[in-house]
Amino acid sequence: MGRVGATLKWLLLIWMLVVIWAAFLWVPSAQGFKGESSRIVFFHVPTAWVATLAFLVSCIASVMYLRRRSPVDDHRAAVSAGLGLLFAILATVTGAIFARIMWGAYWNWDPRQTSITILLLIYAAYFALRGAVPDPEKRATLAAVYSILAFVTVPFLVFVVPRIYFSLHPDVVTNPDPDNRLDSAHALVLLASTMGFTGLYAWLYSVGSRIEAIRHRRRQEVL
Repeated sequence: MGRVGATLKWLLLIWMLVVIWAAFLWVPSAQGFKGESSRIVFFHVPTAWVATLAFLVSCIASVMYLRRRSPVDDHRAAVSAGLGLLFAILATVTGAIFARIMWGAYWNWDPRQTSITILLLIYAAYFALRGAVPDPEKRATLAAVYSILAFVTVPFLVFVVPRIYFSLHPDVVTNPDPDNRLDSAHALVLLASTMGFTGLYAWLYSVGSRIEAIRHRRRQEVL
C-alpha cells in the first residue's frame, strides 16, 4: 500500500506539472479574453469545483456521523469542510485576479463574487461553532447538523443565484457565445486541470483524515 501511495503521489505531481505547463505554454491565450486572463480559468474553475465537492463530502460524512456516531466520520467531515473552505478561498482569489484584468477592479460585487462570499462566511461559521463547543460529542453532533444545513445552500449559491441575476462572469463551458467559450484545446487543459485538482483534494483529504485519526487515538490514550 505504501508503494502504491507513493506512486500515486508522484503521478499526481507529474500530472499537475504537465497541467501547469499546458496552461501557460501549450495553449495560446483564448479569444474574447483580455491579455492572459483566460489562463486563470484553468485554475479558477477547478478550485471552485473542488470546493463544491469537498462541501458535499463533508455533508455525507456528517450524515454518516449522525447515523453511526463514529468520531471518524466527524473528523472526515471537518477535514473536508476545511479543504472546501481552502479551495473556495483559492477560487475567490483567482476570480478576483481575473476580474481585475477583465473589468478593472478586483471586486465588483458580481453575483458570483457575492454568493461565494456568503458561502465562505457560512463555512467559516462551521469552524467557529466547532471551536465554541468543548464537549466532543455535542460538538460533533451540532457540527454535523450545521454541515448538512450549510450544504443545502451550496447548490443555490454556486449554480442558481449567479444565473438569476445579470453577471459579468463568463460561462466558458456552457455559454453558446463563441467569444466567451474555450475551444477544444483549452477545454482539454481545463478538464485535465479539474482532474488534477480533484486528485489533489483526494490526497489532502486522505492525509488530513489520517492525521485526525492519530490525534484522536492520542487523546484517547491520555484519557
